[in-house]
Amino acid sequence: MLTERELQISPIVHESVVHNTKTLTTLHNLTASLFGVGAGILGLESYLGFLFYLAFSLLTSALVYVFRVLPGSAKDGAGTKRYFRGSMELWTGGLVEGLSGFVLTWTLFYGLVRA
Repeated sequence: MLTERELQISPIVHESVVHNTKTLTTLHNLTASLFGVGAGILGLESYLGFLFYLAFSLLTSALVYVFRVLPGSAKDGAGTKRYFRGSMELWTGGLVEGLSGFVLTWTLFYGLVRA
């Protein structure tokens, strides 16, 4: 947790945190559709398709963490609390919202490839 002195030196702006959350959700929604295309073309069925989505969504979150959060946290040690409401929001923030887009494009491309 950040101390009062650290918050005075570099305050956390609520509007920026909300913007980061919206951006992360948009990223998850777009990549979920791309993952659906990949799962459909590969012909994945049932649990394998959902595991594909889960694995690549977590990979997307890990890439966001490595390329955006880690360089910022090296300066002040705040980590994900500085950019998001919590660390769980970074890892699972867009999983449920992107699931419908994933299933839609998964079934579309599965049907197009297998027809």
